[in-house]
Amino acid sequence: MSEALVASPPPLAGGGRGEGWRLLRAWRRDSVFYLFAIPFAALTIVFGLWPIVLSVITSFTASASALKPVPVYVGLANYAAILRDPVFFASLGLTLLYAVLAVAANLGVALAYALLLDSPPLAGGRGFFKLAMFLPVVTPDVAGYVVWRWLYDQSFGALNAFLHLAGLPAFGGVASPATAMLAVLVAELWHHAGFYAVIFLANLAICERALEEAADIDGARTWQKFLYVVLPQLRPAIVINLVYALIQFLKTFTVVVVMTKGGPSGATNFLSYYAYQFFDQARYGEATAMATVLFAIVLLVATTVYALGERRRA
Repeated sequence: MSEALVASPPPLAGGGRGEGWRLLRAWRRDSVFYLFAIPFAALTIVFGLWPIVLSVITSFTASASALKPVPVYVGLANYAAILRDPVFFASLGLTLLYAVLAVAANLGVALAYALLLDSPPLAGGRGFFKLAMFLPVVTPDVAGYVVWRWLYDQSFGALNAFLHLAGLPAFGGVASPATAMLAVLVAELWHHAGFYAVIFLANLAICERALEEAADIDGARTWQKFLYVVLPQLRPAIVINLVYALIQFLKTFTVVVVMTKGGPSGATNFLSYYAYQFFDQARYGEATAMATVLFAIVLLVATTVYALGERRRA
């Protein structure tokens, strides 16, 4: 008993003061991080999270009083109204279909382009092709979509002029319900695919080349090497691009406003644009209810895809 007491000296009186100095030094060491992070966190809360909260609150109010200091709350009436609207479900179906097609097209083209740029034959002009690939990404989207609308024009569009010279049938573009979604998809593919290709290129740069060399020695074919060696190493980029692309294309809006206005005959009346039409008619309660439903779908899909990707990687 006495030996145990001798071996365990009492704590120093200045222990608390030493802990305080340690915390102060840690704060000084990380102060630069907090100096830069806090303003951006505040901006995110004020201009990102708070508008979402206000939108959800507005979805429970009557449209006529939504902008008043004391709105009238109507519970789930706005949600019941949109669930009775057949156009809402048609718009939601178009949105989901377009998101699937756009994600597949953008990630497929981006991966193919990244693999092409990573190949030895393009080593000399890789910088030029990277610049050409990324220029559409930094082009203002409205300006780019206006040019695409002109290209598709039935009277003076360059695309149909070329098809006419080649003796091929004209492309309906944004003027035909059968081709409007495809026309919008191509325009967005031009604008966004370069961004996803950059993510793939960054992942390819850290891939283990020794595994590819070992596969070559073992006599693996090109498609086997890609499928069993390269593709598994690209899983981080695939997950990131997939989540970002799903968020991007589920809320497609700008290209519709510029090129189609939801037409023709509702062929591109995606949910974000349909909600915007309700806003334009001062039906704020129903519009924010649609926006809330879309936000919930985007959040659910994105988190599910990310969780599945992380689980498989683990």
